[in-house]
Amino acid sequence: MAHPKLQLAAALVGSGLAGVLVALQSRINGGLSQQLGNGFVAAAISFGGGLVVMLLVLLVSRRGRQGIGLVRREIAAGRLPRWALLGGAGGAFLVLNQGLITPLIGVALFTVGIVAGQVSGGLVLDRLGLGPGGRIRATPTRLVGAALAIVAVVVTVAGALDSSLALLVLVPVIVGAGVAAQSMVNGLVRAAAQSAVTATLTNFIVGTALLVLAAVVSLLFTGWPTHWPSELWLYSGGLIGVVFIAVAAMLVRRAGVLLLSMSNVAGQLVAAIAFEIGFPLAGGLTPALVAGTLIALVAVVIAAVPSKPVAGRE
Repeated sequence: MAHPKLQLAAALVGSGLAGVLVALQSRINGGLSQQLGNGFVAAAISFGGGLVVMLLVLLVSRRGRQGIGLVRREIAAGRLPRWALLGGAGGAFLVLNQGLITPLIGVALFTVGIVAGQVSGGLVLDRLGLGPGGRIRATPTRLVGAALAIVAVVVTVAGALDSSLALLVLVPVIVGAGVAAQSMVNGLVRAAAQSAVTATLTNFIVGTALLVLAAVVSLLFTGWPTHWPSELWLYSGGLIGVVFIAVAAMLVRRAGVLLLSMSNVAGQLVAAIAFEIGFPLAGGLTPALVAGTLIALVAVVIAAVPSKPVAGRE
């Protein structure tokens, strides 16, 4: 068996690569939303595509099918709370705002906001012990890392104070906290089901139901989109979401909610900068965006450095 430190390092690297996929998904869903002129429909298509992929995976995954029965038994026995099945709400909120907010503020600014929400939410969730790894005590480096993530958002937004869109960065901050919670509850479901397939499928069932409902309400007011893009890659957001959610569900027990979130956003930030350079959705790179991204990356590194827990904490 691999050394625990090597296992943790592998988990963080895997989470970082998954973060690249989140930034890619933001770019894809934001582009689809722009083309359709309806972020609600774009989000429903993305999550619905992921659900189709997971149903196909379930057909060939015996462990995934067995996991459904295990989850039912765990819930009936009271060992798994019913609210643990609602992780898809966090994913749905992320995908929806990728389509609604990313085209307005760009991938990089959206991602920096996600950073603050993920690391702050992860710190709180680890401290409360709600994740599958139990209570993970706060350390000075984690607290400093979380504080720097907030500073990164302030620096980034300060560069956009002349824009009426600056306050929109608060939306991805809230979304980021939801993503941290999503990883936590998906980890709980995976532990109960003994299958990442079951956990991921549960996520997509809940998320798709919520987003389809929102899309239907939106269509009642705006009507059916008149233009559907022909680029097939714009419809791949759901497949990318499948990979991200499955990886997070598998790794959260090893890394904890905070470190998983931190390594994940490191990958998001690097990819977001690349997209703003090569395929911008909004105004592209600015000095404030670069500074905020660098501070957020430093926050990730500092939070990942081991240190003794804060005195007086469990």
